[in-house]
Amino acid sequence: MAVDREKVLGAFLRDGRLVALPARAGKRRVVLDHVVAAFEPGVRMREPEVDAVLRDFYAYDWVSLRRYLIDEGLLTRRDGWYWRTGGPPGQL
Repeated sequence: MAVDREKVLGAFLRDGRLVALPARAGKRRVVLDHVVAAFEPGVRMREPEVDAVLRDFYAYDWVSLRRYLIDEGLLTRRDGWYWRTGGPPGQL
């Protein structure tokens, strides 16, 4: 079943900030694709820098948000560095 991107973002974002993380994987992926667009592809960042960006989206639980981004292959982590490695076509 296709997920309506604008409808999902409208349900889970208020003033550009997440009000909750979707439980359903399809909806969560829409939200994660939106969030990862805040990171420039290939630019390496330390965890505190990544966390600062993610806290702007979801101060309640930015750690889970970071984990989901990594698990979905949108961010990669190695040796204390993070960088964007995925996202919707046209955003990379």
